[in-house]
Amino acid sequence: MAITITLTGKTPIPGGDPGYRIWSYKIDASPPGEIPSNQRIALGLPRDMDIKNPDAFPNIPALANMFLLREDNASRQYVGRVTSQAGSLTISFVAPAAESTAETLLVRLVSGQSPVSLPFAAVPGGPQAPVQMVKAPVHGPRVFQGRPPAEFAGMLPYASELFGIYQPLAGWYGLQTSMRAARAAGDGALADLARDSFSGAAARTLDDAALAALAARFEAVTSGILSPVGLVHLFRQYFFEFDTFLGSPAGHLWLSPGGTVELVETTTRRTLVEKTVEQFEETSRKVEESLTEQDDLANAVKEENANDTKLGVSASGGANVGIYHAEASASFGLQSTVKQSSEETHKHSRTQSAKVASEIKRNFKTTFKTVTETTDLSSRRYVVQNTTDKLVNYELRRKMRKVGVQLQNIGARLCWQVYIPVPGRTLGLGDLVHIVQAPDLSSLRKPEAPPPLEAKTTEFTGGFPVRKKPDTENPPEVNMEFVHHFPADAEGITNHDNGIHAVARMDFTPPPPEQGYKLKGARLVAVAPGRSFVADLIRPAADGASFAVFAKFFNSGDLSPIGLTFEVQWEPPQTNDAHERYKAELRVYQDEVAELQRTAYAAAFRDRLALVASMRPRPSQDLRDEERQTIYGSLIQKLKPFELFTDPYLGSELLRQIFDVDEMLYFVAPDYWRPRNVTPPPPGSPPPVPLPTKDSLGKFPAPDPGILKDRTVVSWYSHTDKTNAIDPQGQASDEWRVDYLITEETQPAPLGSSLGWLIQIDGDVRRNEFLNAAWAKAVLPVRPGRETAALEWLRNADVEGEAALGLDYQFHEGDPEEYRGKKVGEVLDLLAAQLQRSNTLIANTLSTEEVFENGFDPLDGGFRPADPYAVFDQWIEVLPTDQVVAVEVQYDPKTGQQL
Repeated sequence: MAITITLTGKTPIPGGDPGYRIWSYKIDASPPGEIPSNQRIALGLPRDMDIKNPDAFPNIPALANMFLLREDNASRQYVGRVTSQAGSLTISFVAPAAESTAETLLVRLVSGQSPVSLPFAAVPGGPQAPVQMVKAPVHGPRVFQGRPPAEFAGMLPYASELFGIYQPLAGWYGLQTSMRAARAAGDGALADLARDSFSGAAARTLDDAALAALAARFEAVTSGILSPVGLVHLFRQYFFEFDTFLGSPAGHLWLSPGGTVELVETTTRRTLVEKTVEQFEETSRKVEESLTEQDDLANAVKEENANDTKLGVSASGGANVGIYHAEASASFGLQSTVKQSSEETHKHSRTQSAKVASEIKRNFKTTFKTVTETTDLSSRRYVVQNTTDKLVNYELRRKMRKVGVQLQNIGARLCWQVYIPVPGRTLGLGDLVHIVQAPDLSSLRKPEAPPPLEAKTTEFTGGFPVRKKPDTENPPEVNMEFVHHFPADAEGITNHDNGIHAVARMDFTPPPPEQGYKLKGARLVAVAPGRSFVADLIRPAADGASFAVFAKFFNSGDLSPIGLTFEVQWEPPQTNDAHERYKAELRVYQDEVAELQRTAYAAAFRDRLALVASMRPRPSQDLRDEERQTIYGSLIQKLKPFELFTDPYLGSELLRQIFDVDEMLYFVAPDYWRPRNVTPPPPGSPPPVPLPTKDSLGKFPAPDPGILKDRTVVSWYSHTDKTNAIDPQGQASDEWRVDYLITEETQPAPLGSSLGWLIQIDGDVRRNEFLNAAWAKAVLPVRPGRETAALEWLRNADVEGEAALGLDYQFHEGDPEEYRGKKVGEVLDLLAAQLQRSNTLIANTLSTEEVFENGFDPLDGGFRPADPYAVFDQWIEVLPTDQVVAVEVQYDPKTGQQL
């Protein structure tokens, strides 16, 4: 004897809640008499399993004749049916789709009696038991995550974001870009390509040899970069506020009976965005940067669009509109291009909102801590008290938001594209004025300099003795005059009759005025009263310490020494002890001053780096407007030599009548395409835009540039430093790099710092890319209703010419039938006429505002290729808030499972 229960499947509920399924179990008895007919047989399942009453589904055949029995205070609920025949039956019921396992009973219910348990096996041939673990719906009540989107029909959006997809239309070879490509190619076959080559029958059919060579270098789709026209498909993204619900637990709290806990909640944020940035024709690269500080999906998407360097920028209604670049289209069919752009929009927007939502989901981290007292008045405080006699557990669960997102196609615009070289060259940068204070030297003692070592004169008095010259007989007598002396340095002198010889020389050693002084010379200035003496020669000694006096005449007087007074000239030394001490002390002082100056210099650099790094960027709207202005000015300058208009004012108005200049968008090329050496333009090309020189002046120059010398900072500092390059033999050689300076306190250096970019300190990433870009591609949308006139103006030989417009149009699947058998130019005319009708039809304009008037309209299936002016995409994002709710929970003390 055996009974087997088998799960045969779970099927969706027709038109019902997708979170529930119809669960079906097959019960087989062997022999059949184990389960007689006309018996109430039921499955006993846990009471907390969310099983729906079968009576609520009268139109579902599988639930016919089923019953659900629940009794008060019972741990089981019974779902089953009355057997129609003996041996086997199927029991079906509606329960949550999520699968788990549960202790299951098989019972026979008899009125007025307790359920009778029937042993069974969970697998064929398995052991029989009254209770078995069987695959079953999850336990516990279903977590409510909000109502389905259909219940929010009519809700108005709380925010919207406008953006677009730009697609060049391949097939037309424009004069402006083709001439530039021909010059860059350096191909001899393109040397004869001239402006006249782009007009006439030979140009329309590419019979011109130079044009044919140009076309041979570019395939059909690649030639989109040479095409002067393209389409911008515009889309609007709507954001709707749906339900709120409680999400996953952010913390846990338990309170003993009568206990009170005070909680302090602190919130921190982590902001990191990774995104892929690409420029369609030339480059694909990846950057990482801190991005969002927003808690709302709409604001986060707007902020990411403002910082996304892949977007071309246009202006509409006074606001910047991001335009993404898609692949060139060889099909001119509006339906085909709308389909491609809508798919591109779906992929980007869905990925972007999921990315931003993921950021926001990680944006909040809540920490709870138990405290006894707090003085932080700015904290968010909670007081939880348990007034029961039981232990109480709380889960702290974060409040979540459901935000609905829809996308609508709001039309297409015909555009003219043209390339502008080095677009940021004429833009001025912000100079940060930073005055560096002189270092404080008050703590240093400057040594006092000794008196200067200069020539000095002293007075010296010495006695000239009256002496007999050696080896003579008679000594001098009293009052005898000695008069004969020759030559001037003769050692002796005689009296009038040359009979008596006296010594004519006397050496004197006067004391020096200071140590180290050398005697330079002496002059006799006085003779002692009553005595007579005339010097013939005063000769300084070679040692610089003494001098010799030779007498020319003297009177011996009373034979005592003759007092002589001299004026002695002294030559200063190169240095002395005092000056050596001063020099040593001065060197120490200067070293200390230099150290303070180096410290102040480094501190000033650090301050400047901190100021530069913390500089608040200018509003992105202003930066984009400046870039748009300079591109438009470069475009006027580029067209001026072609004499498209003799008066620049009238020419500008002509462009504005045909093209919506205020909505002009542009894409910038990476800096690595920028040539490092400036070469003169080829003959016949337009003159370059005048560039500033060292003598250029602004509208209001500083009155004295010298005042600001070394006191302004124009960009992030660079520093040329040396590293070692190791060759294969292991030899080191100098390797120089231009590095950028940072400190431990500065913000991360801007994008491009390692590439040697010019950084505008109050600019954003887009501005820095613009300043360093090799070129920009400007895309001018045609004004609605002027599409035909724009094509006619562009066909002018002095603008874009007619190259390839007479070739057969390659018909593509999805193109309108009227395109079949037409020329490229004819198809462009048909497209322009279609856009002109569509963009001037008031019904289409009103359809772009229907969401703001009628509110949310649920979209079946979530996505469909976009019809013009229709909502074509829909999804839901779940976002966290900064609110936390305490929810009381209970746990099974044996199993640890939440009840």
